[in-house]
Amino acid sequence: MRRRIASFDDLRDAITAYRLPRILIAALELNLFTAVDTGAWTVPALARKVNVSERGLAILCRNLAMAGLLKKSGETYRNSRLSATALNAQHPAYRGDYLKLIISHWADWGRLLESVKSGLPLDHGEPDEPDHRRRFTWAMHHRTLDTAPKIAAQIDLRGARTLLDLGGGPGTYAMAFLARNPTLRATVCDRPAAVDVAKEIAATHQAAARLSYLPLDIMVDAIPGTYDVIWYSNVLHIYGPKDNQALFRRVLAALNPGGRLLIQDAFLHDRDGVFPEEASLFAVSMLLFTEKGNTYSAAETKTWLTAAGFERIKVLRMKKGTEDWEDGILEARSPRTNGETRARRTGSAKNSRSRSLS
Repeated sequence: MRRRIASFDDLRDAITAYRLPRILIAALELNLFTAVDTGAWTVPALARKVNVSERGLAILCRNLAMAGLLKKSGETYRNSRLSATALNAQHPAYRGDYLKLIISHWADWGRLLESVKSGLPLDHGEPDEPDHRRRFTWAMHHRTLDTAPKIAAQIDLRGARTLLDLGGGPGTYAMAFLARNPTLRATVCDRPAAVDVAKEIAATHQAAARLSYLPLDIMVDAIPGTYDVIWYSNVLHIYGPKDNQALFRRVLAALNPGGRLLIQDAFLHDRDGVFPEEASLFAVSMLLFTEKGNTYSAAETKTWLTAAGFERIKVLRMKKGTEDWEDGILEARSPRTNGETRARRTGSAKNSRSRSLS
């Protein structure tokens, strides 16, 4: 949906759109849906349980009922189906790590002006601790849990025997592809803390025996082995153009002749590089949280891929309502001849070792 602000009323409506999101975050900060659980509550009883005022809770609950997250019957409130499951810490389907990430972003976006002035992410000197990486990886699993199977169902991997989930975090997509393709073997490649989460998630999956793990820093280390398919999902936007272009050259060397690189990301598609709306908005998150990240147009990404040596580059369109991002998957093929690929592999490995030693 495109927001066109052409009048003062449009501006007012756009700015005051913060109201419902702040109501939802307040409810999550109170763990309100967990407190309600499977019960039916009057406002006085629920106010005592969560230790807030009756007046404040009455207004909050009325708005949550308006939004469909609570169901009001007379003087009592119950959880909706969504609130009783994904928002309720008592339920196995609870998506707590992703909810905590969303909540933390409210305060972060309030500091946007800092990053606009400096061009640097918030708290840019802090190290990426394993505990943070672990929480973030679980959050990404909760984010993609519903989407991954829908995407995997629409991408034909017949004939492929090996898949590398590059920067795959929790391995949610790798597991979805394995579930759809019984002869496929997959490898999740990411930093060690993320790989540990992927192992935990896969432990109860029927296809776990066909999944392996490759802990490394994808922007520094050489990619060992060769694969029929490399899946690169929601990683492109974290890095700057030069880093992504260098990675594409190393990815090409890790693909079998005729192999496929599948890139899923928040691509811009219009001539001016403004839309879709969500892709432009997501670039702000990259400003706040990454050193060089941004969202890129499909056209410029195709240019990078062509320069790296990829062929037959095209947009894969998924069914509306099943996408992670609007028209957000690019497919590129490695050349079918393997002489040039082997040469690139040797050169890429040497370059990566040089970077690691510098």
